[in-house]
Amino acid sequence: MFSRARTTSGARTTFRTRATLVRKRAALGLATALPLVAGALALGIPTAQADSAPHARDTLSGTKPAWATAGSDRGATDDGNKVSARVYLAGRDAKGLADYAKAVSDPSSPHYGAYLSARQTQARFGPTRQQKDAVTAWLKGSGIEVTGVNQHYLSVTGDVAAAERAFGTQLHDYTKGGKVYRAPSNAATVPASLHGAVLTVVGLDNAPKRAKHDETLPPPGPVFKNAGPFSAYYGSRTDRSLPSAYGAKQPYAIKGYTGKQLRAAYGAKSRNTGKGVTVAITDAFASPTIAADAARYAKRNGDPGYRKGQLTQVLPDDYRYTEECDASGWYGEETLDVEAVHAVAPAADIVYVGGASCTDDDLLDSLAKVVDNRLADIVSNSWGDVEANETPDVAAAYDQIFQQGAVEGIGFYFSSGDSGDNVASTGTKQVDTPANSAWVTAVGGTSLAVGKGDTYQWETGWGTTKANLSADGTGWDALPGAYTSGAGGGTSKTVAQPFYQRGVVPDALALANGGTAKQRVTPDIAAVADPNTGFLVGQTQTFPDGSLQYGEYRIGGTSLAAPVIAGVQALAQQARGGQPIGFANPSLYDRYGTASYHDVTDHPLGAGVSLGVVRVDYVNSQDDSDGLVTSLRSLGRDSSLHAVVGYDDVTGVGTPAAGYLTSFGGHHRR
Repeated sequence: MFSRARTTSGARTTFRTRATLVRKRAALGLATALPLVAGALALGIPTAQADSAPHARDTLSGTKPAWATAGSDRGATDDGNKVSARVYLAGRDAKGLADYAKAVSDPSSPHYGAYLSARQTQARFGPTRQQKDAVTAWLKGSGIEVTGVNQHYLSVTGDVAAAERAFGTQLHDYTKGGKVYRAPSNAATVPASLHGAVLTVVGLDNAPKRAKHDETLPPPGPVFKNAGPFSAYYGSRTDRSLPSAYGAKQPYAIKGYTGKQLRAAYGAKSRNTGKGVTVAITDAFASPTIAADAARYAKRNGDPGYRKGQLTQVLPDDYRYTEECDASGWYGEETLDVEAVHAVAPAADIVYVGGASCTDDDLLDSLAKVVDNRLADIVSNSWGDVEANETPDVAAAYDQIFQQGAVEGIGFYFSSGDSGDNVASTGTKQVDTPANSAWVTAVGGTSLAVGKGDTYQWETGWGTTKANLSADGTGWDALPGAYTSGAGGGTSKTVAQPFYQRGVVPDALALANGGTAKQRVTPDIAAVADPNTGFLVGQTQTFPDGSLQYGEYRIGGTSLAAPVIAGVQALAQQARGGQPIGFANPSLYDRYGTASYHDVTDHPLGAGVSLGVVRVDYVNSQDDSDGLVTSLRSLGRDSSLHAVVGYDDVTGVGTPAAGYLTSFGGHHRR
């Protein structure tokens, strides 16, 4: 259940391995019309319910996927087939963990900021040796082999018959999307005698064939270049010979904002550098040229050079699913995340924690490394998938990690997606996950205008339509044109409204799915994401002749917005004397309606004023041998989502203003 938030290249398709879905990068908004890939309090821990049978068992709610319906049932899975799964441990006090995570994150709580160390968190909330031994004995007694144990889960394997005995359910084959997968016919159960030691089991349903082990990573992906001409800052260059749009000549798109421009836009002063703060970045795989690329980019674009040890990597011993996950496609994601964080918070330490693949299992392991070893204060994550692909069992595993992080003073930031309401990409209006979790900060996106002298001019909600220049050059075809991409957001169908959104999120949004129960709405905060007003990034790419060369290009997506906000949070932590902000949402909403934020709307220059930029792109994305295409990209048109005065489902509470960092000079109270 994940989709990388690929900088507006967009969100990718998903596939299942074991019980996990493949995550897409949160659409890296490349400055071209490429296919998009995306960048709970109440969902959290599945309810365990004891049945009334003689040998009582507790039900692990959410372990039967919604797609395993009677109509798609193709009968029992062969008993001899193999099952590989993870049995997640609930720990000593699952409810206490959630309660304490809330208390240390809420500015109104007397326990606000009373974080625990990683060791203290495990001692207070982690599983006991007795729990691990009891779960292990039960599994072995059912014929299941335990292949690995850590403080979060047991890795297990066995045949279908043994899995059915262990988990008290039947495994059947079901059709889904024209293919056949295995899944439980009823929710899994565990013996009540385990006394709630099991949180959930992940892996009873499966997916496509897994890649082999011992894979090597492919070279960087094909070259991408912006054609130009460009504006140096918003509005600096306009071609008077091109047709007007919306009653005015629209400027060329910028070449790509740099750290100096972004820092000015979001209120950073020279003393705000992120010194003493560590930001972690999680993605899949690892770029083989990241150190050289990041150093070269900083030198070319006015950012301070990296100190020795300032950029480090924590990588797995091996990689998996490199072909299915498009491993080289993730290199640009890591590059963007690292360079964006450094551009905004140039003195912050950065640790890249790479996943062995883009599956939930491997990305969960990366997140767990951050929490278990307290590797960072802030974690930027530019990946996700649509909520329909999320199952409650996997969501529970994520939420447990997020809650443990909150207890330790670690905040997780996830891109909200690059396909708006997701109707165009999936046919269904829905939000992205894990951004839908009530325990993470969902980061939405904007189109940003930074003017001459690095002055903030305005922002709109990120939502783009494209109209090509007409053949005779006198107009824009079918203006405003077709929808291409936009910031993800909307109302969750599975996560209840968290406490911090009460009184801020309008009921019209919280109740958008119908009924009387208010739901979680995303995003929480926003930053620049539009690839037409995006960030200049530098990366080694593969050129047509097979050579590897460094190049720079403009990019965007909410996978830009997430590391930008992570960088801003590093500045804010420094501003409050280095004390971790932790899970930020309660404090973000506590500042709602103050000078901390730019209140972003789709029409910042007035209700009747529409905005756009002119782009010239290579047809083949690398040179003019196949010609050029000129188009007008209209701004502030995000599918059915709208940036309006106050909280909205495109930009959340808004984007950081100069007052945001100032407010962290002390413990803020409204």
